[in-house]
Amino acid sequence: MRLLPFVAALLIATAAQAQDGVPGRGIYTCTTADGRKLTSDRPIPECTSREQRVLNPDGSQRATLPPFLSPEERAAKEAADRRAAAERVAQLDAIRRDRTLIQRYPNEAAHQRARNVALDDANKATRISERRIKDLNQERKPLLDEAEFYKGKPLPPKLKQALDANDASIEAQQVLIENQKAEIVRINTRFDAELARLRKLWAGAAPGTLPPLNELPRSAPPPTPKPSTASK
Repeated sequence: MRLLPFVAALLIATAAQAQDGVPGRGIYTCTTADGRKLTSDRPIPECTSREQRVLNPDGSQRATLPPFLSPEERAAKEAADRRAAAERVAQLDAIRRDRTLIQRYPNEAAHQRARNVALDDANKATRISERRIKDLNQERKPLLDEAEFYKGKPLPPKLKQALDANDASIEAQQVLIENQKAEIVRINTRFDAELARLRKLWAGAAPGTLPPLNELPRSAPPPTPKPSTASK
């Protein structure tokens, strides 16, 4: 119902007149949504959702009566205000992040150096795992030679345990290598996206005006180790 907003608007206007010391002498004027210009000696019901000018008898403007919002309209306005505030915060954050990116990488050479450093750690970890697998394969050879003597027979518990442990260690290193490969892809994806953005910023794009960086892929979870079959 629009009656309650109108009554509230009338009370507000009466209070304003009382404060001005000239109660009942205001002239209210407004333009409706369909373009009609209305004038009255009291708040205009058709304009409770629109701004109304309050004039003195000589035509000068005394005050402005703002639109009176219904509970639903007030809730919608508050929601819109919250969205606008969130957008302003996001915009300021985007500007800050772009400025930080430019300060960190003033040119492409600096960005490439950072990429190389990030990749170096992953590559080192991969090489360590590859060397470990090579060592484990060397350790496996005498165990397999010994297992040849028990062809068609159950392996001694100690030998079977050694082969199982060797299998598990090799598989663990293979999982580490796969994880490092996924990390290398993630690093290159991140630096590629940064570089594309930086090139636009270096070319003069204002911080905060570019679309956000795409969400970076996360490293794939390690594969589930398979049951050992080498020593069966």
